[in-house]
Amino acid sequence: MVSSVQAAAAVAPSAITSLCWISVVAVAAPLVARVLRGYVPSVVILLVCGMLLGPHGIGWAGSEGGVDLLSELGLGMLFLLAGYELDPKLLGGKPGRVAWVTWLVSLALALGLVMVAAGDAGFTAQIAVAIALTSTALGTLLPILKQDGLLEQPLGRAVLAHGAVGELGPVVAMSVLLTTRSVTAAVIVLALFGIAALIVAWVPRRLLDRVPGVERLIGELAGGTEQLPVRVVLLLLLVLMAVAEVFDLDVVLGAFAAGLILRFLIAEEHPELESALETIGFGLFIPVFFVVSGMGIDPRAVADDPLAWVVFVAAIALARGLPVWISERFVPHGENLTERQDRVQLALYAATGLPIIVAVTQVATAAELMSPQLASILVAAGATTVLLFPLLAKGIAAVRS
Repeated sequence: MVSSVQAAAAVAPSAITSLCWISVVAVAAPLVARVLRGYVPSVVILLVCGMLLGPHGIGWAGSEGGVDLLSELGLGMLFLLAGYELDPKLLGGKPGRVAWVTWLVSLALALGLVMVAAGDAGFTAQIAVAIALTSTALGTLLPILKQDGLLEQPLGRAVLAHGAVGELGPVVAMSVLLTTRSVTAAVIVLALFGIAALIVAWVPRRLLDRVPGVERLIGELAGGTEQLPVRVVLLLLLVLMAVAEVFDLDVVLGAFAAGLILRFLIAEEHPELESALETIGFGLFIPVFFVVSGMGIDPRAVADDPLAWVVFVAAIALARGLPVWISERFVPHGENLTERQDRVQLALYAATGLPIIVAVTQVATAAELMSPQLASILVAAGATTVLLFPLLAKGIAAVRS
């Protein structure tokens, strides 16, 4: 039996075979999550199945032959939707400023922890791990918050504020700090990218405002076999990802910017487009991304050093959750949560991170700043936070009620 599995793993599966197994997992994941009553999020199931099916498991699926491109598009769609969901108002005002300061404190605390634990590592490598420890998976949390009816409550608004900064902050930090350029040069390049993104946003806005026929034409071609609005969104996504690549920035930044621009252009006029984008993203591309990300996890690396796995989970809770709890408890901003249980729930939700951890580890391993073994443990720790922290937060709410 073992020899047959090894023989199967020795032959790289074709792209169609890999996509077939990925599709099986994509269909099975929400069903399994439903049977488990939501205690295990489907994203964790996708990662675990990818780990089992991939080259570190039984070898029935791989990322060759264009599967990796679909995975990158899934990453882009995930952050496009995150940018689209982000309300710019959450980043301003006193609550937004407190959230920004809190995230910077989280980054400094995470960097201090990494320096103590791995003082012999290079500074850029330490920064990569620190950024991974301070993210918030807002895109992953949104369905949970919606399902529990928290979005319109003070707790939900607090999670959105800290989650918005917990996604945008690490994305910007990746672009500035995980680069071979100096910090000054990286900031200049980031500013140039921002200018390019503003131009990309300004041109279609001017067309929509000055030429009414453009919006009417898009509306006329919105259905049937044309689906022009969806095609325009995919073009916007790929243009911003390409621009980010030209500037030698991570494509995640381009995808996030595309989501922000899309919200600015059409969120109010065409709210139905969000449903179409979720259908494309969560129906195809995003499951491929998470399954392929799971293929990169080496279970042997995690099994060989389980203490590091546990330490990383604790470090995420300490570096991200603790500063959020402290700021909500001791820094007045006009919308502080008054209940102790709410503050603990907020800290747990804020410390839930996975997509950016995956993105950071991919960038860091490609730049040889991080070993594949360490990346596997970090991603496994991120998956654990998605599994454990929202579950603990729900448990606190259940006990209180």
